[in-house]
Amino acid sequence: MKKTMFHLFALLASAMLILAGCGQSNSAGQSEGKQKVVIGYFPNLNHSAAMVAKAKGMYEEKLGDNVEVEYMTFPDGSSFMTALATGEIHGGIVGPGPAMNNFISGVDVKVVAAASTGGTVIMARNGSGIDSPEDLTGKTFVSPRVGCTHDVQFETYMKEQYGITSERIGGTMTHVTDKPARYTTLFENGQVDVATVPEPWASVLEAETGAKVIVDYHEVSFGETLPAAVFVTNGNLAEEQPELVQKLVDAHKEATDFINENREESIDITIEAIKEITGQSLDREVISSAWDRINYVYVINEEAIQAFGNSSHDLKFLKEKPDFTGFVDKQFIQ
Repeated sequence: MKKTMFHLFALLASAMLILAGCGQSNSAGQSEGKQKVVIGYFPNLNHSAAMVAKAKGMYEEKLGDNVEVEYMTFPDGSSFMTALATGEIHGGIVGPGPAMNNFISGVDVKVVAAASTGGTVIMARNGSGIDSPEDLTGKTFVSPRVGCTHDVQFETYMKEQYGITSERIGGTMTHVTDKPARYTTLFENGQVDVATVPEPWASVLEAETGAKVIVDYHEVSFGETLPAAVFVTNGNLAEEQPELVQKLVDAHKEATDFINENREESIDITIEAIKEITGQSLDREVISSAWDRINYVYVINEEAIQAFGNSSHDLKFLKEKPDFTGFVDKQFIQ
C-alpha cells in the first residue's frame, strides 16, 4: 500500500461533475418533448446505489422512454441541498446531516428511502496507549466537523457508555477537527490520539498506520440504525408527482438489492464510477475492507433520526430539541 493513498481520497472531497441542461423548477423539467429528471449523488461509497443504478440503467428503465434522465454529482451536502431546493435536481442521495439541518431550517425536503447505514469507525493511533474507550479520558480526538454525524455518534457513545465527554461540555477529551484525508498525517505525527472516521478512511488508517479499531461501526451509537445516507426529494414533487417519485424509489431499491446480491460487481462499478468522476483509481483492497463496514439498505428507521436529533441537543450541538415530524415519507418504500 502506498504511503500517499490518502492523497488519492483527498481529491474525492473536491471532485465535482455537473452535467448540463438542468431545469430550475420543483417539478421535473421538459426537454425536447421529454420530461427531464436529474438525479444527484456524491462520488463516495455510501452513494454506491446511485452509481449502480446509473451503470445498469435502472432509473431509465423504471421511468420509461418519455423521460430523459441526467445525473449531477456534488462535493458536499450544502451544494446538493441548494440544488434540490432550487429544482436543479429532483432527487438523489445525500448524508442525513445536511437533509436534517435543511428540514429544521424550513426547506421542503422529504426523505423517501434510506441508502446505507454504518461506515463510522472509532480508531486509535498506534502507540497512543489506548486499548479501549475507557482509556480516552484526557485524550485528543478528531472529527470532520463539530457536531457532524460522526462526531455526534462518537460523543453519544462515550457519554452513554463511559460518562466521558469533551471539554466543550465540561469533560476531559480535547476535540479538534480536520479533513479525513489528513487523518493519516495526524496519526503519524502524533497530533491526535483517536479519530471518529467515516469509511473508507478507517480502512486507509488501518492499512497505512496500523491504527486500531476501538469501536466498530456496529457498536458506535446509531451505527446500525441511523442512515449514513438517505434518498431525498422535494416535498412538492412527492405531493404533485407521486408516481414519478415512486419510480425513482423503485429504481433505488432495485440498485440496493443488486448491491447486496452482487458484491464484487458492485465494488467494480463503484470504483469505475468514482474514477470517471474524479479521474482517480481507488485501491480495491481498501475499498473491499471499507465495504464490509457499510450496510446498503432502503428501509428507513424514522425513530433513529429523531433519537439522533435528541442526542445532538443533549450534547449541546443544537440549542433547541428538533422535531422531525413530516421529515420522512415512508409511502414509497411500503
